[in-house]
Amino acid sequence: MPTLIPNPTRILFFTGKGGVGKTSAACATAIHLAEAGKRVLLVSTDPASNLDEVLGLRLSSAPQPVPGVAHLEALNIDPEQAARDYRERMVGPVRGLLPPAVIASMEEQLSGACTMEIAAFDEFSKLLGDPASTAGYDHLLFDTAPTGHTLRLLELPAAWSSFIETNVGGTSCLGPLSGLKAQKTLYAASNEALRDGSRTTLVLVARPDTPSLREAERTRGELAQLGVCNVYLLLNGIFRATDRQDAVAVAMERQAEKSLGTIPEGLRNLPRTEVPLLPYGLVGIEALKTMGTASALPRLLDPLTDQERSQFQDLDALVGQMSQRGRGVIMTMGKGGVGKTSLAVRIAIGLAKGGLPVTLTTTDPAAHVEQALGERPPTLTVTRIDPEAETQRYTQEVLANAGKDLDAKGRALLEEDLRSPCTEEIAVFRAFAETVAQGEDRFVVIDTAPTGHTILLLDAAEAYHREVLKKASDAPEAVRNLLPRLRDTSHTSILLVTLPEATPIHEAMQLERDLERADIHPFAWVVNQSLTPLTVKDPILKSRQGCEAIHLRELAAHATRIVLEPWNAAWDGTHRGEGLPNDETASSQQNKRIQEISL
Repeated sequence: MPTLIPNPTRILFFTGKGGVGKTSAACATAIHLAEAGKRVLLVSTDPASNLDEVLGLRLSSAPQPVPGVAHLEALNIDPEQAARDYRERMVGPVRGLLPPAVIASMEEQLSGACTMEIAAFDEFSKLLGDPASTAGYDHLLFDTAPTGHTLRLLELPAAWSSFIETNVGGTSCLGPLSGLKAQKTLYAASNEALRDGSRTTLVLVARPDTPSLREAERTRGELAQLGVCNVYLLLNGIFRATDRQDAVAVAMERQAEKSLGTIPEGLRNLPRTEVPLLPYGLVGIEALKTMGTASALPRLLDPLTDQERSQFQDLDALVGQMSQRGRGVIMTMGKGGVGKTSLAVRIAIGLAKGGLPVTLTTTDPAAHVEQALGERPPTLTVTRIDPEAETQRYTQEVLANAGKDLDAKGRALLEEDLRSPCTEEIAVFRAFAETVAQGEDRFVVIDTAPTGHTILLLDAAEAYHREVLKKASDAPEAVRNLLPRLRDTSHTSILLVTLPEATPIHEAMQLERDLERADIHPFAWVVNQSLTPLTVKDPILKSRQGCEAIHLRELAAHATRIVLEPWNAAWDGTHRGEGLPNDETASSQQNKRIQEISL
């Protein structure tokens, strides 16, 4: 088995834009180290983790052996379970000593998304900052969340150490600060380990496309500002066409070469490994062992028949259905890296070209909407929910209202509380509610964050909704009506975006179940970047096309309204602002573009 990361340090973090193959790279590296005789612990800190599916076993928060790989154990930090455990540690000692109403209030206070965030980090810190807890392992490998979440996680040690040190009020939205102060030494040790290049390597995983490389460079710069400088680049999915008569294959190869030719200087100077595109998905131990090899054999599987393909819609037909409403909210949701941003841009442009008033916005911390947008129609407005700006606006509003009658000491305590990292979560949530409310008289297309962030946001909505029903006069109208609007299928159309691969489809199915538990029902599925509608001859692409058929058949048996979008040569953002096809099908238009690029 090949070495993906030469001379690995004891601690390895795998991070990058969603969908680039962080989990596959982390698993393949862990298997290689274990087969070399090293004792390895593989950990997922991703709220939308797919480590279970990739390894083929059910993980928990306790390390367990990976069947078929000696010396390898794995665990999954479940944010929801971590939050429950954290709440019990905070509330348990006073249960029975305080009135039930007070206990209920404390539990409600500790039910927000920020509690889940710090609770998950609490578990993460035990592994990173407490040497005794991992003394039995030679290597710790972390399969981290999509980049925005990871950077927030990495910033938390310093942020919370500072907050614990300076807060004199004794409480926070996370409960009694004494509980946090007990962790101060652990957080400091985690901080130190992250920045120690002799112990820790950050592996930036990227694909050979412009958005992925741009995101990796942004991450590299922010990591450097955090003092994390031992960084390694892993370029995943490098494709080399073996059939020069295959226009799709040649176009894919040339598009990747074009993107790699403009790789940012900061990334270009990093040590790196290039991993070839495999002819199948990396699920299961045997498949993971082939990552990094160029000799994996294609699989001869039957693609979809014409009759099976007829079950899928075109994107322009779907947008036509939604446009008949004349207004409302359209949200693209799914795993990071599946193309939510490019899809949101295409939908917004398609609606605006029909003369409809449209606002295109994003709640994604990575926010690539502007880069994906070219010339915009006059009826299209582009905005962004900016966490920093929203936090400042919310802080000023609270100080102006709640702080106007306070004395100097009371105002100082309020200002101190507003410096908590949780304030940003509340501010962004309110801005999201206000954005959804705009759908009453125009179309609002929302490019949402990767699944983990989205679920946290909807969880916050549910908790906030329960709370404001008790204090309706204190809550803005947009917040009071957020959940009713999200549940109203005549107001909100949720599109579950995925790729024609096992893990993205299964994660989207889990997201669908989570939404339906909140009585929110998706409008349609969109399968992005599919080879199925295209004519391919290259052995690797034909193999991947056959593998797609297995997953598309599974989805067709599950959902009734599905859009199948062909692989797009403009995936790297070089053909921006392209609207929906008019007199041609998406497939024929894309084939024409592929022919032009391959020439």
